[in-house]
Amino acid sequence: MAALDAAADRTVRAGLLLPWANVAVETELSRLGLCHTVFHHARLVPASRTTAIDDSFWLGLREASGRALDSLSHVPLDAVMLACTSAGFTAGPPLPDGVLTAFDALLRALTEAAVARVVLVTPYPALVTEAESAALTEAGVEVLAHASLGLSDGYPAITPDQIMSLVGQLPQQAVGTADAVVLSCTGWHTLPVIAELEHRLGKPVLSSNLALALLATRARAGACA
Repeated sequence: MAALDAAADRTVRAGLLLPWANVAVETELSRLGLCHTVFHHARLVPASRTTAIDDSFWLGLREASGRALDSLSHVPLDAVMLACTSAGFTAGPPLPDGVLTAFDALLRALTEAAVARVVLVTPYPALVTEAESAALTEAGVEVLAHASLGLSDGYPAITPDQIMSLVGQLPQQAVGTADAVVLSCTGWHTLPVIAELEHRLGKPVLSSNLALALLATRARAGACA
């Protein structure tokens, strides 16, 4: 019993506020096999009941976050994360205190790794990708180049080949100069391509879901010691 109690003491409990149609986050986080980390999920349904990213979607996620967080109020949490990247650099009402977005997680991971220059790859429409590039730049991360699929919905259906092809559209000079490649968005499945991209490009590849995992596991210092 003492050993079980000690293991429980090391467990990180993270609240995960999920856009209602996002299935990639749960799939990828479970595949990572995170040490002593438990995710408690609450799904966010925007009032517009849309799944395509637009102003009503981001507004709806932010408005639904308070209710979702209340549904987790009886769970002792070490961190609460909104599993949406684009909600972190677009407008809307403030999130409940203590809630961090996947964009916040990306920034923290880049800062901790001392990454100053990146190339950015997203499934988003061009204007949303440009907005994220501007937000990264404002936060002190130089975006040397970016590429996007131009999609507003249907991210779980994006194939590994599409992601690899998209990365291949980046200027080689920018990729060579960058400290890391960022695959933004929690809604597409990026784990199948990360190892191959790191092997081909010879540099780290950070996805939104990996950034969420890093944020969760660091929520309590020494949790996996």
